[in-house]
Amino acid sequence: MIVRDIIKILEADIITAADLDVEVKTACGSDMMSDVLAYVKDQSVLLTGLLNPQVVRTAEMMDMRCIVFVRGKVPDQSVIDLAKDMDITLLKTHFRLFTACGKLYSSGLRGGCENE
Repeated sequence: MIVRDIIKILEADIITAADLDVEVKTACGSDMMSDVLAYVKDQSVLLTGLLNPQVVRTAEMMDMRCIVFVRGKVPDQSVIDLAKDMDITLLKTHFRLFTACGKLYSSGLRGGCENE
């Protein structure tokens, strides 16, 4: 799946766009960046309700190219600027975290767990 597909599935708005044609292999929904660091594998999209710079820094460390903010949340300009500097696409969706993850899952995107 590519980021453009995620935009359609989640009815998302683009906050800042790096590469909308980059492939995303898995998804991770979490507000705990320590869990993201511990469990994410492969190229993932991060879905979260957190708006702080640590979200972008965590995504960059894990080689994620896209972050989706749920519940219509929009980060402040410092977070947007950081994402631009790191070539990470930021999206926002009106869906809650659970629903957004479910929509991506039902469209074929998985979480990267071996038992799925």
